[in-house]
Amino acid sequence: MSEPASPLPEDLSSLLAAAGPDAVALVETDTVLDPVTWEETPVPVVGETGLARMPSAGKGVSVLQVCGGRREALLRWLELDDAEGQLALVSTGEGPVEHTPGELAARVLQDSAPGDAELVEAMGHWFTRRFGPQPQSPEAGWAAAAAAWTCHMRALADLPLPAVLSAARDRAGDDSPATGELIVRTSLKLTELIDRMNAPHRTRADLVEDWQTLRPLAATVPALRAGADWLLDQIALRDAPAQQLRAALEPDTSDHQRDRRAAGGLHTSGPVLDAARTALLAQARHTVRSYTAAFYSGRTEEAELLRNAFPAPARSLDASAQAQAWRQASLTARHALDAVAARRAAEDDTAYFAGPERLHAESAYLTAWQGRLDLVHDALGRLAAPVPLPREVPEDLRAIAAQVPERRLADAFGTRERALTALDGQISYLQQKPTPEHRRKSTPGELALLTAVRDTVVPRLPVGEHLKSGLDQDAIQRRVDQIMESARTPLVPQLPPPAALQDHGLNLQQPGTIGMQP
Repeated sequence: MSEPASPLPEDLSSLLAAAGPDAVALVETDTVLDPVTWEETPVPVVGETGLARMPSAGKGVSVLQVCGGRREALLRWLELDDAEGQLALVSTGEGPVEHTPGELAARVLQDSAPGDAELVEAMGHWFTRRFGPQPQSPEAGWAAAAAAWTCHMRALADLPLPAVLSAARDRAGDDSPATGELIVRTSLKLTELIDRMNAPHRTRADLVEDWQTLRPLAATVPALRAGADWLLDQIALRDAPAQQLRAALEPDTSDHQRDRRAAGGLHTSGPVLDAARTALLAQARHTVRSYTAAFYSGRTEEAELLRNAFPAPARSLDASAQAQAWRQASLTARHALDAVAARRAAEDDTAYFAGPERLHAESAYLTAWQGRLDLVHDALGRLAAPVPLPREVPEDLRAIAAQVPERRLADAFGTRERALTALDGQISYLQQKPTPEHRRKSTPGELALLTAVRDTVVPRLPVGEHLKSGLDQDAIQRRVDQIMESARTPLVPQLPPPAALQDHGLNLQQPGTIGMQP
């Protein structure tokens, strides 16, 4: 199923429409790939920003200029492009289309008179500028210029046109035969690397070799940075410690992934992942990339320090009673477990294609991720229903038991603030309208359950802060009732539903369970 084109901002669409059918806009954008689709991230199209293919195409867009035709847009791009960012060339028809500069150059040279002197001179000037700002040796500068040409002008030619190369070298005052050989060699090597990125069934060693080749060039050519990051992600997907680190840092997004599957996998259908968990996912991916880059660039001590700072969650053979009670109450928690089971079952179907490294890393991730889910569900279950203690337990042990939910929260989320971030994100995600058809009945109850738990995680006020608002008689009475009730409650974890849950058809069917009324 093909994905629909992402809509452009209304102001850009109107500007393009007003400029005529051949109009092309020069656009700066800070769009990024959907962080949820770690395994499904496509190979980046080298030389493009991906603006027209991303679900967030309408966000972070700054229009620099709208040109009336391809030649004007290409000349303006050659003038504005620098080594700091990447400009998109966008036109519109049935949907937004992003062009590479090489694509426009090929069309312009084909349609214009032979030897467009102005365009050749502009491309030569651009090639020299991509060489000039490099602080390294002239060889490194020319290699960076050749890499930039290969990325952006590949649709025109794999190698710099002789006229363009002559104009650039004349400007730089470099007539060494070795320079021409270096430029050709760099262009050929990078062209082969870009072709290999699209090849299936790559081994980790091959991916590491390509990343080590691309890394120094990506530092000076923005168009290559997405490719270098993609290679790091692919290496990490074949590295068990990297996947364990990922499992220790990622938030649970099984609700969003389930909605996407129900919508046919389209980025533009259904609710958008909340900003809170999107930020946590981006943070996790950045950290895994940092670990992978450190390990495969020889900085193994730095990589181990990073890995040891966030140990992989251990998987228990049996989930705690509190985790089981939370899963009985929360449909989202059950779906998260179902997603793990589905991925484990899929391993047998993909074993032939994935390769042993990918399968081993996937297994390590799923084992650590299930351990993480055990921690999260145990922490939420304890918050929803504090564990009661018999009267005979000494007071000092009661004080220890009272701290267990706090420790479980730290084990599961890292800090109380991260727990709040994850819960707030999940709540805001479920509140989006319209609610998908497949979860209209369950969403109100899930929201009430998460909100009730989130309200128990509110950070404690600073010392003395509570005195400013006076005594809360209702809160005191509730706390007294809880303490008195704990002496009479059996040692079976229970998740008594909040009043809001009862309003949505959820009631306590038997001790320790919450279910839907028939």
